[in-house]
Order: sequence, then structure tokens, then C-alpha cells
Amino acid sequence: MQQDSLLDDEKIESSNGPVECLGQAFENEEARRDHFTKLLSEKLKDPEFRKIEGFPIGTDEAILELSDPPYYTACPNPWLNDFVEYWESRKENSDEEYHREPFAADVSEGKNDPIYNAHSYHTKVPHKAIMRYILHYTKPGDIVFDGFCGTGMTGVAAQLCGDLNVVESLGYKVTPDGNIEEKIIDIDTGAETWHQFSKIGARECILSDLSPAASFIANNYNNPIDLERYARESEKFLNTIKKSCSWMYKTEDENGTEGEINYVVWSEVFICPECTGELVFWDIAVDANNGIVRDSYPCSHCGIELTKRKMSRAKTSYFDEKANEVVKYTKSVPVRINFSVAGERKSFNKKPSKKDLELIDKIHNTKVNSWYPSDEIMDGDKTPEATRQGYLKVNHLFTNRNLLAFSVAWGNAPKTLKWAITGSIQRGSKQHQIAISRIGGPKAGVGGATAGHRRGTLYIPSNQVEMSVLLLIKERLAQIKKSMSPIYKKNLVQIASASDTKQTGLRNYLDYVFIDPPFGSNIMYSELSQIWESWLQVYTNNKEEAIENKTQNKNLDKYRHLMTDSFKKIYSALKPGRWMTVEFSNTKAAVWNTIQTSIAEAGFIIANVASLNKGRGGLNAIVGVTAVKQDLVISAYKPDAGFERRFIEESDEQAVWDFIKTHLGYLKVTKRVDNELIKISERDPRILFDQLVAYFVRNHRTVPISTKEFQEGLSEQFIERDGMFFLPEQVSEYDKERILKPSLRQLTIFVDDEASGIEWLRQVLRGKPQTYQDIHPKFINELSGWKKNELQLELMTLLEQNFIKYDGNEDVPNQIHTYLSTNFKDMRGLAKDDPVLVSKAKDRWYVPDPSKAGDIEKLRLRALLREFDAYKEEKKKIKQPRAEALRAGFNACWEKQDLQTILDISVKIPPAVLQEDEKLLMFYDNALTLTSNDDDDWD
Repeated sequence: MQQDSLLDDEKIESSNGPVECLGQAFENEEARRDHFTKLLSEKLKDPEFRKIEGFPIGTDEAILELSDPPYYTACPNPWLNDFVEYWESRKENSDEEYHREPFAADVSEGKNDPIYNAHSYHTKVPHKAIMRYILHYTKPGDIVFDGFCGTGMTGVAAQLCGDLNVVESLGYKVTPDGNIEEKIIDIDTGAETWHQFSKIGARECILSDLSPAASFIANNYNNPIDLERYARESEKFLNTIKKSCSWMYKTEDENGTEGEINYVVWSEVFICPECTGELVFWDIAVDANNGIVRDSYPCSHCGIELTKRKMSRAKTSYFDEKANEVVKYTKSVPVRINFSVAGERKSFNKKPSKKDLELIDKIHNTKVNSWYPSDEIMDGDKTPEATRQGYLKVNHLFTNRNLLAFSVAWGNAPKTLKWAITGSIQRGSKQHQIAISRIGGPKAGVGGATAGHRRGTLYIPSNQVEMSVLLLIKERLAQIKKSMSPIYKKNLVQIASASDTKQTGLRNYLDYVFIDPPFGSNIMYSELSQIWESWLQVYTNNKEEAIENKTQNKNLDKYRHLMTDSFKKIYSALKPGRWMTVEFSNTKAAVWNTIQTSIAEAGFIIANVASLNKGRGGLNAIVGVTAVKQDLVISAYKPDAGFERRFIEESDEQAVWDFIKTHLGYLKVTKRVDNELIKISERDPRILFDQLVAYFVRNHRTVPISTKEFQEGLSEQFIERDGMFFLPEQVSEYDKERILKPSLRQLTIFVDDEASGIEWLRQVLRGKPQTYQDIHPKFINELSGWKKNELQLELMTLLEQNFIKYDGNEDVPNQIHTYLSTNFKDMRGLAKDDPVLVSKAKDRWYVPDPSKAGDIEKLRLRALLREFDAYKEEKKKIKQPRAEALRAGFNACWEKQDLQTILDISVKIPPAVLQEDEKLLMFYDNALTLTSNDDDDWD
């Protein structure tokens, strides 16, 4: 099969040939660019255009310099509607009814692909992982959207869905007619069959990000390049900067042979608190031979035992040319030079010689004539790591040598090569640190001695690595060339800075959404992107930046508000019945609940949560032990238009069962992990009821049915298997899979509150009724630590309020009888009142059948509401409330529309209790919305 036959007819045109763009013909790419640049220039003069939410900070000239309209604009893109209309006009008419189950497989993709490594960013999802989702949910020509695009990996993935080799590298097979098939392995026989699930072909894509740095990188990732022209321009560019800067990276070995510097290690200077003598940190603390940094060490002047905390940093004065003032920051000195000699395969290490120090002094006094940024480092949550050491401006983050080299490179780089510079800037700054444990002997390799910068902060290490800018840019240019595929086509991806979904005014035009949004305080994007954006001269407008940030006065509530607003825009733009995938990475329960609440508040319904293993540690994995090692992926859908219309028109009871029927149709029927069938928690009756309640509450309707009534109706109208409920047309598929695999793996439950404790007990007792003595040690073993703000209940309380203990006074219940007669030979065939059976069954706890469960639930609910009534009377703060009592009370208040009580109680309880419980948060948010017309009251 010829790959080209499956691609769009529109090819990448040479810049010297005619091109077509949005239905208009141009003599060449330059003519196209000039035409649309003039239009964008006129648009920028419109004050209303600049009022669009998230409009970046920058001059017209800087925005135009970065932009390549209409495909990429470093501001909201005025041509979005035109692209959507153009793409829709090219779609083939199809009568195929769209239906997809959630992509529920756990995905694992590594980060070592050349594309992934072409340019660094704060966080990225491998494009091959995203491809699996796009192929599952879409067909060629569909419109994919990523509103938090970062480096544009979603755009890369959308385009590479048309690349035969890349698609097959995912383990799929492509047939001659373009169908994509995945391998299905029979668990018992091992037989392999292939199942069609998609078609090869590029998908259209809209990328947007609040950060101009992100959209700049995304454009370069997705912009088609002529590889031959790229090679010529790269070589010419490298020769130019070498001619100007190579003298700064020269050194000599002990024999006087000239070498080229790979990097220089600089070490901070400290002051002894006892004798005030200056101490070079490298000299006193680093044991290079053994690869360690000692925790304590003697002062080389007075001998006192020191630690880093006991010393203060020495300061040095520096005349800042642009600021025309003397600034002071932490003093550092060169302690080690790694260099290469022509003809030698390995690199060498040396201490700086007198000649090296003279060169450094000469460079330090050399005036930088080329432009470079001198922006003040913004106040932020993560910037004090630099500013408290005196690094107050962006240019202070570089040695004079590297600042001079980067400024020369920036001034001479063609537009298409500038991302090679932004891709080198962080490694070329003072943030880059040495990995002491990997230094080795005197001939350590070029790359083997460095570990990169500490991500997530503007941290300046005590031992810094001044990398050669010439080598960094050369390496980055080679990496970019390796990553570029000739299949990339500009007309497929539309890129902008700011929130395009609000700008367009269009509704129901997206076919699929994949986003990796900010998660709480994980990453301070605008703060950390400043080093890039200062070179680009266009900056993030962080007013709408969806993060938790003390400096910006954004707490978790405001973060939730901003994320909800984002999801609402996406909901409006997504076609009914279509899917959104949200990658989640955060260890905090409060942030996890915030994201779920925001998704639901926007109108989406969550259908599945799976894991995405990126292949190695995430952003903060090298920093702390609590770093997230696996990301979660949330699959949520926008209900189809027919259901939404019916929900408004139907009676309460009709709406209940219509919702459940519709929702079951969106859920996965079977799921396997490690070739083992697992329970689908979303089909559990309690989860279904929670979804029902959430949907009714979000739509400001009271829930017209009790838990008992719901359970009974569920059993009457749908089919139950293994504690899960299915539509009639789904159950045959499940039964077929179940026959092949007699065992069903239960989900792992971590007991940390009352709800999880009840669920764990239900899972343990459902198949094996047990005594308290049997249960207690297992329960203690599973107890992972009760949430500190929630009242901890004893095991006996959980059992008494939710389960039944057989006291031996009546016939043995069916649940216990079935277990004993199945697992004990001497119990088989005994009557339910047989004394032997009764004795064996006595004092065992078991899960009640639905008829009795309803009665227990009523008793439990009364007890919970009594506790809630006590909370209403309490005048002081409630330090450790019972979450289940709050849930029951909030639900009762909602039914009576007593919204003020919900708000009053919410003020009394610890914020964490509210933030870490999605049900409480749901009631609170909706009560707040309905009782206030002031959008800022939540702040």
C-alpha cells in the first residue's frame, strides 16, 4: 500500500511555488504570509480584539514577528471559524451513527522518541499515547481540540494518524484499504484475531494555550519544513555563531593543545560564620572521586564543623549594562572544565588554569552588543528560589559568556530556527546542575556529567553547569531534524495563544477533545515560562491562568472556578455524544475532586478512569518522594442532544431511567487488565446512583427517588451480572467474556474514610460472610490512614450501621448458607435450621439482600441526619465532622431546597473536608450558584 494514497491531496508546497490557503491562491508562501500578516496587523489595532480573554501581553510588532497567519497567531486566531467551515466542507457525508465506548485500556508510552525530545517543556504527554485516543474516538478529517496544548503533541498525534509507519509502530495493522486493526488474543487458546476499530488518515486539529511560549513551540512542532533547506540553513547558522563566539569556548590541555569547552562547573562561595573566611562549596563539600556531596565538613580556615545551613552565601557585584546599575548576587567561581580535543574520542576534565580565568575575566568585561532580554523576574510562588539570591532579572540567570552567545544566536537565527535556541536556553542557564554521582574520573563524557535543571522552580544550584551554547544549539538542531516528518502539513493544525473556544462563538463543532490541563499547584506555568517568553517578547496574561498560586491570590476555589469555566467552553464547542479525554496528574485528593467537580459542573459525565504510564518519572519525580509516577486519564462524554432535550421535557421518574439507560450505553461492557476480567466500577449501582444524583443536581432538579427505590427499579429494568448492571443488548457480550474467564478481579480499595471502609467491607463480605474476629486484622491491614479532618469510626460501628450479623435465632440466611455449603463439605445438604449449620454460621456478618438493605439504609440515614442536625446547632467550627452525615444532610437540604443550610455548614467544617469530597463539593457549588448572582462570591 502506498502511504500517500491515504493522505489528503494537498501537499506541502515549496516556498517558491503556488499555494492555496482557505480557498485563496497565492504565488508562494511569502505572498500568503504577507497577505494574512497585513490582515492580522489591522486586527491588532482593534481594541475589542485585544479584550478577548487571555490575550497575551506584547506589542503588535512582537506578536506579528512570532505569528505565521492564518495557521499560527501569537494571540487569539481570527481565522478559526474559517478553518472550521473549510474542514467541515471537506468531510465525506456519512450515515454512520457515532458510538464509542470509553477508551479504557491502560496506556504505556515511553519518552525517548525524537519528537518528544526535540524541545523541553514543563510537562508533556507522548504523542504516541495521544494517537491511541485519537484513533479510537475519531475518523480521518475529524476536528480534534487541545486547549492546553503545551508543545502541541496533540497536533503531532493528529497528523501522524496518517503515517503508516507510525501507526503500525503502535502495534496496529493497516489493511490495503486503510482500515486500522488491533490484535485480540483469546485468553484460553492464545489464538490471535484482528479487529477493525479505525481508519488511517490525518485528523484536523485546533491547538490553543494561554502561554505564548507554548503556542510558539507547538507551531514549530507542527509546522512543515523542507528538510534539505533546513539542513542548509542550520549549517549556515552554526557557522555564523561559531565565527562570532567560538573564541569564548577555547581552552588548553596540560601540553598546550587547544581544546573546545563542553561545559564549565561553577560553584557557589560561602562564608564561615566563625572566621568569616570564604569557602568554595565544591572544595569543601564535594567528593568527586566517590560521587557524593557531604552533609557536613570542616572549615578550611578555622576547622569548625559546618553545614550548608550554618553558612551564608558570599555576594559579588556586577554592573548591569541595560539597567545601568550595580547589582549583587551570589558569588560563584569556576572549579572544573570539561573539554574535547580534536582527534580524541573522549572528553577531559581539568581545573581552570590562569589562562582560563583570564579568558573568563575578558568575557566578563566584554560588552554585549546584540539584543538580549533584561526583564525583571516576576513575583511568584516559585521565583524566590532565584530572586532571594539576587538574580532579579532574566539576564542574571546566565553567565556573561552564555548570555553573549545566546544573544548572538538569537540575532542571527532565521525564524524557523529560533526554537532551537529556546530549546537550549534552560540547559544554558545557571539553573543547570551537575550530577555529582555521575562525574566519574578525569575523562568523563560530555553528557554523562550533567543532570539538567530542577524542574518546577527557578532554582539556582550551588554547583552549576555552564554548558557550551554552541554545542547545545548544534545538538538541538540535530534533534529537531531527527524529529521532523515530511508528512507534517500546516493546513491540518491551527494554533493560537489564548482561549479560542470562547472567541469563536461556534457551538458543537469539535469531534474530540484531548487535554492535559494544569492541576492545582503542580506547575506555575507563567512563572516558569518567563525565561522563554522574555526572549520571544510576548508574555502570558496570567489573569485567567488556571492554577493555585498564592502570589496571584488563587486558592483551590478560584482554581476550580477557572477550570469549570474552561470545561464549560469546551462543552459548548464539542458535538453532542462526543468524548473528552482529560489527563490528570496530582497526588492531592482535593485537586482530584476539584477536576471531577469541574468536569461535571460543565455538563460532562465521567465514564471511565484509567492510567497513563509515560514511561519514566514525571515532572517532579526527581525532586520528591510524593511525586506522581502514573497519570490518570478521565474519559467523559457530552450527552447526546436527544437525551438533553428529553431530560427537560420528561417527568422526574422518566428522566431517572432515561438517564441510566443512556449512561449505560456509554460505558465499557468488559475490561481486562493483565488478561484478567475486572469489575467495571461505573456499572456498580451505588456509582450509578451517584451519577444520577450529580446530573440532577447540576441541572437544578431534586432527585425524585430514594436509594432503595433506585435499587429496586434498577433490578426491574436492567440486567445484573456480578454486581454490575447492563442494557439487554450489552449483556450477551459480557456473558461471553465471563464464560471464558470464571474469576473476576475486584478493584483495589484503600480504606481512608467511612465510605471506602463500607465499600471494602461490602467487597470482603459479599462472597464470604465472616466474624468480627476474622474481619478485624484484615481491616487494620487495609487501613491506609484515616483522613485527618474526618471523624474516624470503629470497625464495629461500620458493621452495625451497614451490615447484618447472624445471631443464630432464625434460619441461616441465604448469603451465609451458600458460602458454607459451597466451601465446607460437611455443611452440604444441611437444612438452614440444622444446629451444626447454625453453629457454624453464628456471629458472621453478611451483606443484606436488597429488601433488608433498604430497611438498614433507612435506619442509618436517620442516624446520619441526627448527627447533621447537631452540626446545624453547633456554633463553633466543627474540627472533625462525619463526612457521611454531611453527605446525607446536604442531600436532604437539596431536596427541600434549603440551600442556605448547605452554605452555613460548609463554613463551619474544615475546607479540606469540602474540597476532598466531590459530593459535598457538588452540593456546595450548586447551592452557591443558586443563592448568589455575584460571580465573585465564591472567591
